[in-house]
Amino acid sequence: MLERDPATVTTLRPAVSAKLVGPAFVAAVAYIDPGNFATNITAGGLFGYRLLWVILVANLAAMLVQYLSAKLGIATGRDLPELCRRHLPRPVSRGLWVQAELVAMATDLAELVGAAVGLNLLFGVPLPIAGVLTAVVAFGVLALEQRGRRPFELAITAMFGVVFLGFAYDLATVGAPFKEAAKGLVPGFAGSDSVLLAVSIIGATVMPHVIYLHSALTKKRAHHRSELSRHTLLRSQAVDVLIALGTAGLINMAMLALAASLPIAGDPILAAHDSLGRLVGGGAALAFAVALLASGVSSSSVGTYAGQVVMRGFVRRSIPLYVRRGITMLPGLAVLALGLPTTDSLVISQVALSFGIPFTLIPLVLLTRRDDVMGSFVNRRLTTVAAACCAGLITVLNVYLVVAEVTG
Repeated sequence: MLERDPATVTTLRPAVSAKLVGPAFVAAVAYIDPGNFATNITAGGLFGYRLLWVILVANLAAMLVQYLSAKLGIATGRDLPELCRRHLPRPVSRGLWVQAELVAMATDLAELVGAAVGLNLLFGVPLPIAGVLTAVVAFGVLALEQRGRRPFELAITAMFGVVFLGFAYDLATVGAPFKEAAKGLVPGFAGSDSVLLAVSIIGATVMPHVIYLHSALTKKRAHHRSELSRHTLLRSQAVDVLIALGTAGLINMAMLALAASLPIAGDPILAAHDSLGRLVGGGAALAFAVALLASGVSSSSVGTYAGQVVMRGFVRRSIPLYVRRGITMLPGLAVLALGLPTTDSLVISQVALSFGIPFTLIPLVLLTRRDDVMGSFVNRRLTTVAAACCAGLITVLNVYLVVAEVTG
């Protein structure tokens, strides 16, 4: 694979165990959260299939990044925030913690607002009340983690499946011209607005907080394992990443293709739901709303969990989940209470996430290339180069966006 296998591993080639699969599906939920709904549907509504290639590239980058995060946890028995605290200068580590907390608030805004919109579409619940209900339900899902990691992973995976089935049904009902869609896999932009959406798609796909989280999920499986057993575990996690993020990529492409096939005017998410109901039928609109709700609730639970990992790792502190949740949900509740455009708010939050990616990805690359940290799991040179290119490309896009906005 991408790591240097010892001779024993190469000789024995142990089989992948299905029991070891799961963490990547928890991480993948963040790749189909309401922020993805907003960015993909807006991109499809404004530019048709033009930005389909961005989703493909972002998803391939996400696979590599999540594999490296999983490998870091397996190789060291520690998560990325803990290793940043241990190996980076204290001011750098504290700075990374502050930006990670800010990113967590942007993440929570998208998840809370998206789930609230889903509840509103399904039951007509006023958006501010729907936001509070979302937080309560997310706590219920998080409570499963107290019963062991497997019930939590299974619950999240089940909601991931709901989103997949919802969009599979909608896309099959609406249909899509695949020859025309294939043209969207050719790289290209259509002005600065398309660059803004490309950056937001990347931010919604290569989620900074789940880079931290994935290493925490796999480190729990690596304790007290032999070298050979940990390599077996890594092979299982590679399959886990391939299946989970590959499926998430298909869902994101389906979102964009669905929007490109529908008339979208006004708020993109609301317009997509309305168009499905008018042109296709109530079943398609219902599937869309249920998928949005499941996406928001599951990703909200995962985001809160990731926030705890970040705080414990960087500063060796933790606060009660309800306190953390109460703080990070404030921006989302403010958006709902003030009646701000929901989809526009979601898109801007994803741009903020994109700016946070290099601060997470660069430490990950630096640590996984070190022999003294990774041992036999250290990156091959090609892996390090590929990951560094991902970080560089995202940084260049972010800088371009800032310059374009400043210069008009």
